[in-house]
Amino acid sequence: MNQPEAVANSSQLSKRAARRLIQRALVLTGRDRHVREHIRKARLTMLWVLEDWGFAWTVHLDRGKIEFDRRPAKKPDVTLTWRTAAEFFEQAEKENWRAEAFEYSGPQELMRTLERLYHSFSVSLGGVLRNPVDENGDPLV
Repeated sequence: MNQPEAVANSSQLSKRAARRLIQRALVLTGRDRHVREHIRKARLTMLWVLEDWGFAWTVHLDRGKIEFDRRPAKKPDVTLTWRTAAEFFEQAEKENWRAEAFEYSGPQELMRTLERLYHSFSVSLGGVLRNPVDENGDPLV
């Protein structure tokens, strides 16, 4: 069986491949015990947007569970917007949380919850970009 290679240039991903990688990274983030503990009381809907691609998805936090939805939420509690997909993937590849790298719209008190979640997501997405396979070993790209 062929081992999938790391994603060399994440900005060149198709939207479908990017969605699969993002979804896998969110699944892995949801398995992180520290993140689940941190969001155990949170109930909110987040909209994540990559402006240049016209690409958006919804992340639901519901008492320790993280759910991914391909459709954009109509009334999210929080919106995170990156101007370019390149910025989004570059931040994930460096596994670096920088609040100034995206535009935040929502209550400021949710930023602490978001910080822990996004840091874990960045680490997970960086790992998925280096090894783009699902839990069964099937390639994601």
